[in-house]
Amino acid sequence: MPETSPPSPPRVISGVAAPPPPVASAANTSTVSERDIARFREGFGRLAGNIGQRIQGKSDQISYALIALLSEGHLLLEDVPGVGKTSLARSIAESIAGSWSRIQFTPDLLPSDVTGTSVYRQSTGEFEFRGGPVFANVVIGDEINRASPKTQSAMLEVMEERQVTADGVTHRVPRPFVVVATQNPVESDSGTYNLPEAQLDRFLLKMAMGYPDPAAEASIVVKRHGGVPGPLSPVLSRDDVTAMIDVSSRVRTDAQVVHYAVSLVHATRETSDVRLGASPRGSIGLLRAAQTLAAAEGRAYVIADDVKRLAVPVLAHRLIVSPDAQLRGITAERVITDLLSRVSVPGGRSS
Repeated sequence: MPETSPPSPPRVISGVAAPPPPVASAANTSTVSERDIARFREGFGRLAGNIGQRIQGKSDQISYALIALLSEGHLLLEDVPGVGKTSLARSIAESIAGSWSRIQFTPDLLPSDVTGTSVYRQSTGEFEFRGGPVFANVVIGDEINRASPKTQSAMLEVMEERQVTADGVTHRVPRPFVVVATQNPVESDSGTYNLPEAQLDRFLLKMAMGYPDPAAEASIVVKRHGGVPGPLSPVLSRDDVTAMIDVSSRVRTDAQVVHYAVSLVHATRETSDVRLGASPRGSIGLLRAAQTLAAAEGRAYVIADDVKRLAVPVLAHRLIVSPDAQLRGITAERVITDLLSRVSVPGGRSS
């Protein structure tokens, strides 16, 4: 037998141990046309403009929310009450001509209230499954951390596999499917529960709304003075959204960008300030969101800057900072920001 050389040790990038580069020359080999990208960008702009009629002064938050929708991911909005979390979720649902439902999570909510239940029909003598509110294109989970962990866990299967299993039978949810959940900060609101790590990991992005600037707030007050605004008119159909999802999934992701994203995620598991780093689901989500961001900016390929811009909202909620680091004021967002400055960008540049 011919001799084989031992595997080379992992390279160290700016003090961070990185996995070996991928063997493949690219993450995906399918191509997307410039015409498809132009249509995607136009549709993205229409959605953002429509939502912006109600959510003012929050263009970045709107863009991140649409990235979650068009990446077939889920979005978690965490902030204090009254800053527009539910309004953003509802605006997304109203802007596409698909079905949407709203679940108000409360401590007495049961798992079957979310996923559905089997009902006995006397006419046939058989049980019939009646789907719950998760069987919609956009599911708004309002104050999701007010429900018990048992009820929260009912969302795990449908968020990951887009199906509900009841009595041994699998029921698929419609496409597109996105959960837009809101929650109040646990440390500032009684009667709330921490979301399990397994459920947090199923959200593609987590972000805060933040208070509006004075000009935006004044505009909001004037508009609300005349009463609650009516629903938004949809600007895209369900088929349009599905087509945009397919286009973004075919945006080219070169091997160097894949290696950069994986190195960044891998580094979260190596730093001493983190007790639990991001999982491979984090790597997949980071690159998938980067594809959508690239398409929204009119590019058919992902660059490292796309990964850097999305690293905090995609990865921070997947980390558990060690107790010692928390005492020193270290947050998950700060960990990601620090790693972005330490992990080398392919080719020594970001674009």
